[in-house]
Amino acid sequence: MNNRRTFIFGTAAALLLPAPAFARPGFRRLFNRRCLDGWTTVGDANWRVERGAIIADRGGISFLVSRESFRDFELRVEFRVSPEANSGIFIRCQDRAAISVANSYEINIFDTRPDPTYATGAIVNVAPVSPAVRAGDRWNLMTIRARGDRFDVAMNGRTTVAGARDATHREGPIALQYGAGIVRFRKVGLRPL
Repeated sequence: MNNRRTFIFGTAAALLLPAPAFARPGFRRLFNRRCLDGWTTVGDANWRVERGAIIADRGGISFLVSRESFRDFELRVEFRVSPEANSGIFIRCQDRAAISVANSYEINIFDTRPDPTYATGAIVNVAPVSPAVRAGDRWNLMTIRARGDRFDVAMNGRTTVAGARDATHREGPIALQYGAGIVRFRKVGLRPL
C-alpha cells in the first residue's frame, strides 16, 4: 500500500512539473546529437560532433546551415563557448552560400565584442542587448522567438531583446556560426508558431 501511494504521488508530482524545454509538445530536434544530418557546411571551420555536441575550434568564419527553411518559430539552442569566442545564431537567412548580417538576422554570441551594444543576446543591427549577459565557459540556453516582424530573445530565462521589430527577412534557414575560440552547440530545437 505504501509503495502504491508513493508511486501515485510521485507520478502526480511529475505531471505537474514543467516539461524540459526540448520535450514540450510541438518542439522537434534539429540536431540528433550523433551526426550533422540536416545541416550543410559553409566555410572551413572544423565542424564535428563530439560527446553529443556540435563543436568547432579552428578555421575561418564558417556556418552550419539547416537544410530546411523556417518562417515563424520558437528556437531553443543550448550552447557553450570559450570566453573569447565569436559565434552567433543566424535566422531567416536569404542566401545559404553567403550568410551575413545584411541578408539574415544574427543573434550574437560574442562576449568580448569591441562595441558591446550588439554583444551576446543582441540582434545585430536590429536590437541592442539589454541587459548585457555573458556566455563564456558554461552551458547556456538561448530562446529566440520570430513571429512576423517581431523578435524576442532570452538567455538562461533572462530577456535580452523584447519586442524588436524588423520586416526585412521573412523566411529562411537557420545557421550556427563559428568565428573564433571554441564553440559548442548541444541541443537545437524548434517549434512553429
